[in-house]
Amino acid sequence: MSVKQTEGKITALYERLSRDDDQTGDSNSIVNQKKYLESYAHQRGYTNCQHYTDDGWSGGNFERTAWKQLIADIEAGKVAHVIVKDMSRAGRDYLQTGFYTEVFFRQHHVHFVAIANSVDSDDQNSNEFAPFLNIMNEWYLRDLSRKQKTAIRVKSESGKPTTNCAIYGYKKMPGDKYSWYIDEEAAAVVRRIFRLTIEGNGPYDIARILYDDKVETPAVYAAMQGRGVWKSKEEFPNPYNWSGYIVGQILSKPEYMGHTVNFRSHKQSYKDKNPVMNPQEDWLIFEDTHEAIVDKETWELAQKLRKTPRRHDTLGEANPLTGLLFCADCGAKMTNHRSRGGTENNPYPSDFYDCSTYTLAHQKRTHACSGHYIRTKAVRELVLETIRTASTFAIANQDEFMKKVRSASQIRQAEAAKETERKLNREKKRIAELDTIIKKLYESFAIGRITDERFDTLLAEYEAEQKSLTASVSDAESHLSSFEEDTGRAAQFLALAKKYTDFSELTTPMINEFIDKIIVHAPEKIDGVRVQEVEI
Repeated sequence: MSVKQTEGKITALYERLSRDDDQTGDSNSIVNQKKYLESYAHQRGYTNCQHYTDDGWSGGNFERTAWKQLIADIEAGKVAHVIVKDMSRAGRDYLQTGFYTEVFFRQHHVHFVAIANSVDSDDQNSNEFAPFLNIMNEWYLRDLSRKQKTAIRVKSESGKPTTNCAIYGYKKMPGDKYSWYIDEEAAAVVRRIFRLTIEGNGPYDIARILYDDKVETPAVYAAMQGRGVWKSKEEFPNPYNWSGYIVGQILSKPEYMGHTVNFRSHKQSYKDKNPVMNPQEDWLIFEDTHEAIVDKETWELAQKLRKTPRRHDTLGEANPLTGLLFCADCGAKMTNHRSRGGTENNPYPSDFYDCSTYTLAHQKRTHACSGHYIRTKAVRELVLETIRTASTFAIANQDEFMKKVRSASQIRQAEAAKETERKLNREKKRIAELDTIIKKLYESFAIGRITDERFDTLLAEYEAEQKSLTASVSDAESHLSSFEEDTGRAAQFLALAKKYTDFSELTTPMINEFIDKIIVHAPEKIDGVRVQEVEI
């Protein structure tokens, strides 16, 4: 077929190769595609040839750099012909490829040729087969996506990490992309983030500290190491631009305890590259697959602290006790009230806690619970004295301390566990009975013994009861397992007591590491003296 010469306009020779195409051998390589297209163009008299090359791009992605440049040049009226090796080089998405080859090119008077498929837009007979080729190319991409998902699932279920890069703080082992080792420079920053959290700083406070100290963000650090999505960048306008979100992401990763986490997210379709987060119960976690940067206790403490954000007052400070004090009567958290205007040594002349239920009711001019007023200073003194006394005894009498904890646990278990177990057995028995009842209900409905309306009403009632019982059983089992944790918690307390050698002052890390909960009872008057019980 003779070539219609269009003076001054480009003959676009388009080449594309994805990582998956590369597995098929040399025939699809960029070099061979270029030679093939140049030979075809020369033999048929095409002039002013220009290559547009996308190396490493999927056929389902039309955000390819060279493809976008080609489309821009066509829209600018610079291109007369587009030649590709075959239809799959243009793309493997049926709708998108069809739009360009059958609509866009025609609208811009561009002649399109797919050599291996004998498709030529000037030949009406060859065009009739083009849509079927596009469908086959999309089927290939769909099938490839399915196979890749299967391979990833198999790899994930075997405990191998599926991320392309190791997370901040780790590097991939040379010669073994599934093994991680600690990157000490970045790991030091990770440890610092956890330490700052335990000291009472929130994610945004930590981000500001790292920014002020000119610590490179994870993305910039990776790029400086020749890794990550920014590795080709030469300049970074703000390399220390940490955010609370980045800090929060680091704090949330179980990988820092030495675990591998797979199935965090999935993609709805090979056409949609945006990940969809999976619920946490769907994650697969494989423990102790690599060296930990922080221990389990530190990681879990950080998670606990993140659940109770501490608001800063007008001086930019947060009370470290907030979130730990609870009302003994209604179970609500205690609210901190403090006013500034004091001296340098005592910046808060008024600083106390009271029951949040009472405070809220008082604001609405109603009555609920009672104040449970207690000064912050008194709580701090009680906490420090309790930690000091318990730690001193635990260190001096380690065996006796462990025995006392076990004995207390046995007493608790004897008093509470028996009733819990009886309740648990009753509820499990009732759940089994409900299974039988629901089965018989379906049978009665199937043979017409009850009406649709009656069936719907009874089924809803039985299922609601079963759901409530199942939740109650789960709570009871958790309650029983807590008794078994007491010995482990005692050992953890002992380790903390050895860690802190100075108990002269109560620090924020000390509060966060030693204290789980403080229960404040309502004050009483005994012989004219105000007495208040506090459980720590």
